[in-house]
Amino acid sequence: VQLQASGGGLVQDGGSLRLSCAASGFTFGSYSMGWFRQAPGKEREFVSAINWNGANTYFADSVKGRFTISRDNAKTTVYLQMNSLKPEDRAVYYCARGGRITTFQAIGDYNYWGQGTEVTVSS
Repeated sequence: VQLQASGGGLVQDGGSLRLSCAASGFTFGSYSMGWFRQAPGKEREFVSAINWNGANTYFADSVKGRFTISRDNAKTTVYLQMNSLKPEDRAVYYCARGGRITTFQAIGDYNYWGQGTEVTVSS
């Protein structure tokens, strides 16, 4: 299983970024996928998740209305569109493959993780 996150970078307050996570080594369309983030000095936290066919999506309260998640099963890629970015969104963003899902928000629901892509938001 490989998960390759990309798309991070430096953006101004209020700007947008689109993260991608290219997956390989498993039947992508059979698994839920999630995005988490970890800010400096803080624990990793849930950002968003999407079920296997994209019909159901989930968001942390802190990003609702600003972030959207989508997936392209033909391209085995999951996306995180981040709009209206704030300095507090600064973090390393990780994509993860769902394992035994309970809430979609628990770290333990995911059993494979990508390497992360860094997002910095300047004020």
